Amino acid sequence: MAKNKTTVFYCQNCGYESSKWMGQCPGCKEWNTMVEEKAPAKSGAGGGAHRRESVIPTSLTAVDIQEEERMSTHMAELDRVLGGGIVPGSLTLVGGDPGIGKSTLLLQVCRYMAADGRKVLYISGEESLRQIKIRANRIGSFSDNLLLLCETSLETVEQTIRSQMPVITIIDSIQTMYHEEISSAPGSVSQVRESTNVLLQLAKGLNISVFIVGHVTKEGTVAGPRVLEHMVDTVLYFEGDRHASYRILRGVKNRFGSTNEIGVFEMKEEGLVEVRNASEFMLSGKPEGASGSVVSCSMEGTRPILLEIQALVCHSNFGIPRRQATGMDFNRLNLLMAVLEKRLGLQMSDCDAYVNLAGGMRIMEPAIDLGVSMAVVSSFKNRVIDDKTIAFGEIGLSGEVRGVSMAAQRVSEAAKLGFTTCILPEVNISQVRKTEGIRLIGVKSVRDAIDLL
Repeated sequence: MAKNKTTVFYCQNCGYESSKWMGQCPGCKEWNTMVEEKAPAKSGAGGGAHRRESVIPTSLTAVDIQEEERMSTHMAELDRVLGGGIVPGSLTLVGGDPGIGKSTLLLQVCRYMAADGRKVLYISGEESLRQIKIRANRIGSFSDNLLLLCETSLETVEQTIRSQMPVITIIDSIQTMYHEEISSAPGSVSQVRESTNVLLQLAKGLNISVFIVGHVTKEGTVAGPRVLEHMVDTVLYFEGDRHASYRILRGVKNRFGSTNEIGVFEMKEEGLVEVRNASEFMLSGKPEGASGSVVSCSMEGTRPILLEIQALVCHSNFGIPRRQATGMDFNRLNLLMAVLEKRLGLQMSDCDAYVNLAGGMRIMEPAIDLGVSMAVVSSFKNRVIDDKTIAFGEIGLSGEVRGVSMAAQRVSEAAKLGFTTCILPEVNISQVRKTEGIRLIGVKSVRDAIDLL
């Protein structure tokens, strides 16, 4: 007789399932991520499927759609990232480093929603009622509509949700929940996947908005299988150094809105406070009259954010020069420096180069290429760029400056903050209306922009 399979191996990164252990996961190609767990018990003999009632498909033209009624969190930055507010029946995953403010943000959401007369259930598997009360006292006063529960058993959590029928439920965190029918430890692939599936059924079946907190690994992703992100409706990530005062909430996935929006918060004693003017906040503390400092503009969804690009280029004392990029792609920096050496004849092969995006932002948009290049050359030549000058544009391998999207919004944001000169791609000049108080300089190539120095 064939031996019954009692254990299976799961990949902790992507959830790939295998009957034997492998050093490298075939799904995500990661090493040493396979863990052994007991195989889930299968239901009785097959044949039940054919006894199900037949399902009739629905024509697409017969589907009636209505605008989703959203609930405001009274936090404009959070509403922006969520796409306008909380959608009833949605399942949202909030991830971030330990101590960055996930629980604080959700407790503030509970406070505002409970003040509106909505019943809110906060379930914590990591903290006691006393610990939650201490944090709540720092935030402010709460109404009686907020209910607390310290529990890790998924069965008890499900019964409580069904009996209380709250409008919003907070699960802090998903790694602490366990299902008694699954023998693996809490936080394992099976437990996290089963817990999320149960909460998904509750959210859709009872029309309850559920927020779940997820721990992140050292690589910055949510601990557990990647299938967790596929199951939820919205994935929000907290970014920023927990030792600094700013916090950036970024939407990675959103079935009800844009995935490019960000919210900026500042951590204070009373909790997370919204930063309405993110550009001014990012430019605070900018040095005056320093070489290697240029202001550029990046678009986060529909929101232009001005940020300072700092560069330091100095001769290397070793045979191999060092390159370091903070806040941008390291390979992109090497590419831009190669373009400057080839197209402008600058000899920087024996120089160390360090580029930093001040404020802790991490930008992948190529529109900051022109700002990075001007900052590098400014430091290399020790030439100071005017503090009221802003530059943005994408640079190609031939040294050309390509157009960027939403140039008018970028120029308008720069004019609001008092910038008097804007260096931008020449192809975008026709798209920008003449703005009072700011001079537009169009450039075709990176050489044209560097000549302005």
